[in-house]
Amino acid sequence: MRVYVHGAGRKGRDAWPSATPAKDSALSEDSARSEDSALFASLDFTKPMGDNVASLAGLAPGGCVIFAHSAGAVPVFLALAARALSPSALVLVEPALYDIARGHDAIEHHIETMTRARERARAGDLFGYWAIVRPLMFGGEAVPAQWDVERAIAASFEKKQPPWGFDVDASVIAAIPTLVITGDWNTEYETIADALVERGASHQKLRGNTHRPQDHPDFGATVEAFLRGHGASRL
Repeated sequence: MRVYVHGAGRKGRDAWPSATPAKDSALSEDSARSEDSALFASLDFTKPMGDNVASLAGLAPGGCVIFAHSAGAVPVFLALAARALSPSALVLVEPALYDIARGHDAIEHHIETMTRARERARAGDLFGYWAIVRPLMFGGEAVPAQWDVERAIAASFEKKQPPWGFDVDASVIAAIPTLVITGDWNTEYETIADALVERGASHQKLRGNTHRPQDHPDFGATVEAFLRGHGASRL
């Protein structure tokens, strides 16, 4: 069984286009027992993080391989700390585990910038929030002429919890074979990967797809090679 946990953006197969087969979390009991089954989490990062932890705990069976992208790694690690998950392996794709790398310049700069942006939003200045967040997270400047189109995107993104402040502990992976895949484009994610390597994770870089290395043509082969090496692959 493979469980795919999305980040703060796309969900399901849109988030994991290489996942096979095309099944979702509404599998029958017989299908869920199949070693070829795939389950897709459906999380809501506007709700308390505990809700997402509980959702994962109810979805992921023991011995599964868990794939987690970006902010999706946070509830996975919290569920591991609570012993609510017992995977056979983890595949972490650009995990946004900022808590495990606090103190590093790139991490602190990002958190400070996003905190400043959120303060503007709380003061009623959503465009001021977007003027900071758009170039940082989406690329390109916030342009007043596009505000009518982008206002809803800004409001939706602002409602999502930032992926820090949860006391995430990297030591929860100590006994779990863990592969971290990054795109080698952003210092923050490389710093987080380094912190996980210190806890025993393996790290591979797949360049060319920025924050979505799961879209890289070598993603599948990279994952399978790692899982075969740890007895967790079905191939």
